[in-house]
Amino acid sequence: MKIALIRRQYSRTGGAELYLERLLGALCERNHEVHLFAEHWGDAPIGNIILHAVEVHGTRAIRPVRFAHAVNQLISREEYDCVFSLERTVAQDVYRAGDGLHQKWLSRRQQFAPWWRKPFTQFGAFHRNMQMLENQTFSKENTGLIIVNSRMVRDEIIAAYDFPLERIHFIPNGIEVNRYCYAFSNRDVARKRFGIKQDEYCLLFVGSGWERKGLPQLFKVLAKLNKIETLNKRVRLLVVGKGKRPHNIPDNVTFLGAVKDVEQVYVASDLFVFLPLYEPSANVVVEALASRLPVITTKQNGAVDWIVPGENGDIVDSPFAVDETVQYILDWINKKRPALSSASMAQMSLERNVNETMVVLESAARERRL
Repeated sequence: MKIALIRRQYSRTGGAELYLERLLGALCERNHEVHLFAEHWGDAPIGNIILHAVEVHGTRAIRPVRFAHAVNQLISREEYDCVFSLERTVAQDVYRAGDGLHQKWLSRRQQFAPWWRKPFTQFGAFHRNMQMLENQTFSKENTGLIIVNSRMVRDEIIAAYDFPLERIHFIPNGIEVNRYCYAFSNRDVARKRFGIKQDEYCLLFVGSGWERKGLPQLFKVLAKLNKIETLNKRVRLLVVGKGKRPHNIPDNVTFLGAVKDVEQVYVASDLFVFLPLYEPSANVVVEALASRLPVITTKQNGAVDWIVPGENGDIVDSPFAVDETVQYILDWINKKRPALSSASMAQMSLERNVNETMVVLESAARERRL
């Protein structure tokens, strides 16, 4: 097949980029001719990928629109068996909705914003343009098939755009399972490295974009835990990722910044707590589960598909359900770390994700030939 792949910013870091790199590798191994359309890339991708620079200029608000139309013009100059987009663009055979719905994010942002910010959460040219692009992307006339990484996003698309259910393929995220599940033997070394004492129960947060991903709410949870005098263990919170640190942080919070071997932080910790306002499907949840960490997250996170309440984690109603989150943490302090079966490892693998994606791309190519 001759395949066009669209990704605005290409680099070798991040969950979407790792997914794309593995997919590119699989396509090359199967001798497909792959064309990558990107505005920018940090490193040259692997294999015999043909790179197409899509040069656009302008403000943050207008660049996504200009990219979408520029890439459409470039692709229309040649014949492709399949056009696969990871961006909100105006014409494609397959679109992967890895970023969820911008309109849904704005709705959640408004729902959880302070009263004085509510009227302003959806204003601005950037948001208008993203919603305009989204309307075009989810049109049945512009997109043949859609890949979603959570049932939550699938249901949101159907509700908002009436896109046919049979044209939406649910393919859960995949990760490098071996990187996480086999690091557990280094737990004592990892805990010492990150300064976790033997009598401490360690909570973990991993992510950037702290407002959307719920770190301020987690600080409120920690503050309440710190007031419980009957706890038999001191609670510590490790924060991995970049962001602006708020004032008045409890002294039992450790900011680690970006950590290259983040699997060691998972291993050192006892419980992963992630309370986003809106998250299509957080890879960090799968990474935590592969590291045998129980996970507490919100129902606004599509990664709840992976959670079996009481067995490998729990689901709270909202990022602001402080008492509910505290109670789940107290419950997990007295539970054992969950096990990870070989079946779970296979389901979490990036290879499984790539193989299922390939099936959808091949199906789209067959439809185009008809």
